Amino acid sequence: MSTPRFKLSSSIGKKLLNGATGVLLLLFIVAHLAGNLTIFAGKDALNAYAAVTHSLGGLLIAIELALGAVFLLHAVSAIVVWRDNRRGRTSRYTVARSKGASSKQTIASRSMIVTGIVLLVFLVVHLWQFRFGPGEAQGYVAMLDGREVWDLHRIVVEVFKDPVWVAIYVAVMILLGLHLRHGFWSAFQTIGALNPRLRSVAFSFGVVFAVVIAVGFLLLPIYVYVFVPEPVAGVALVQP
Repeated sequence: MSTPRFKLSSSIGKKLLNGATGVLLLLFIVAHLAGNLTIFAGKDALNAYAAVTHSLGGLLIAIELALGAVFLLHAVSAIVVWRDNRRGRTSRYTVARSKGASSKQTIASRSMIVTGIVLLVFLVVHLWQFRFGPGEAQGYVAMLDGREVWDLHRIVVEVFKDPVWVAIYVAVMILLGLHLRHGFWSAFQTIGALNPRLRSVAFSFGVVFAVVIAVGFLLLPIYVYVFVPEPVAGVALVQP
């Protein structure tokens, strides 16, 4: 019995690449949210999380490069699959309708390319603000267990004390939830991890997953804006 093979350049290969990278990104999103939620435990908890992360040194850089490659592969494969689908479409529909339970086509599935592009642009801004924002050299220093560490908490508070940024983050997190609603189910379906009996369950779980992740992320800017005191006066955060 021969083993079926495929090339990444084939239609199946592109979809499998998109699904596999999607699963990896789902895992990253969960881990990232867990780290972000440490802010609810206070300033020291968030700064401790940042200090542990930065202590990884070269390993952190390797992880970030790997994540960057996964993000890039996911984005490119998604655009290529979308383009191929458009080219292969023999007719256009004047009215878009959900195909129902069997196809799971929804507004979320039809808008994946749009929400994906918005999220990709947002990711660049997010990295600019936090990962590559002001550091200890710019005076963003906090004391933690008797030692000086990068004051990530101050940066987060400075950003989310601006109502414009709060509104932007909340809006983008709603789009993230919309993207994940279809992306969760689609990623596992594409890599063949779901048998017919599990598809409906996975689709429903995907909706719950999307809501939990989106709410978890959007609670952070709202919490900071409403409940966290203004940061100590010092070097102002440069806005993009």
